[in-house]
Amino acid sequence: MENKNTLELAISGDINAFQILFAEFQNQLKSYLYRLLTDRNDVDDLAHDTFIKAFSKISTFNQESSLKTWVFKIATNLAYDHLRKLKRWGADAQDRAADLAISSEEIRQVFWMVHDNSPAGAYEMKEHIDYCFTCISKTLPIENQVALILKNIYNFQVNEIGIILEKTEGVIKHLLNDARNIMTDIFENRCALINKNGVCHQCSHINEIFNPKQDQQEELMKLELVKASKKYNREQLFALRTALVKAIDPLHAAGTDFHEEIMRCLRTAIGEKSSFFDKKTRNAYEDNKTFEE
Repeated sequence: MENKNTLELAISGDINAFQILFAEFQNQLKSYLYRLLTDRNDVDDLAHDTFIKAFSKISTFNQESSLKTWVFKIATNLAYDHLRKLKRWGADAQDRAADLAISSEEIRQVFWMVHDNSPAGAYEMKEHIDYCFTCISKTLPIENQVALILKNIYNFQVNEIGIILEKTEGVIKHLLNDARNIMTDIFENRCALINKNGVCHQCSHINEIFNPKQDQQEELMKLELVKASKKYNREQLFALRTALVKAIDPLHAAGTDFHEEIMRCLRTAIGEKSSFFDKKTRNAYEDNKTFEE
């Protein structure tokens, strides 16, 4: 709960007081926005816009919810305005990214460069499961995705999500039920970690590429999701997956930079970006190429 005196100062227009309160959930807000937007630059822009808009309207905050819920509502509306201009992702988005990476020597070189040189360029299978969860959640309608992520990953209550999405609790429960069913179906049909007939082997393939001396099966068996795949039903496996995802901050993990490049490749493959290379990536690639020569 917000410090009452600090909140009163913030509502009265004290920007320092507002900054103190905003900072308490800023990292979580950015993590949430990344799961919706999958682009660090967009996250930084929208987090900044959220701060500006929230402070400019702080006098209208009626304290019927927590300040955090109120700010997340503003951020969600800004994200929704951004996302509704884009098509929702298909369940095969990761396959298309893999095809692009395989066909491009430049992209593969960037992956290796980030993996070898970045302090956040490691490959961790559990982080890739988090990345996969983010990608699959983007196949959902936006409201379903928002409801699912807020409830399952960030522990918002149904009534709080109702405030954020301006829906009744009954509608939110319906959105959550549909989202979980769709996600569970996709994972059951695609994920080779939990179903031997799954079509997606991306986790193990990337592990094999970047950790050639690592015992692949040993890494797999460290994951409760894999160990439980033969004895748990699909709903229990989805719960294990969300528990794993909940424990990871996609912006501050061992493989954050590496997965940012994979996500950039994916967005290029499905047409959200005109080119894999932004200015920063191109410069890093050219510098590395020059060094090797």
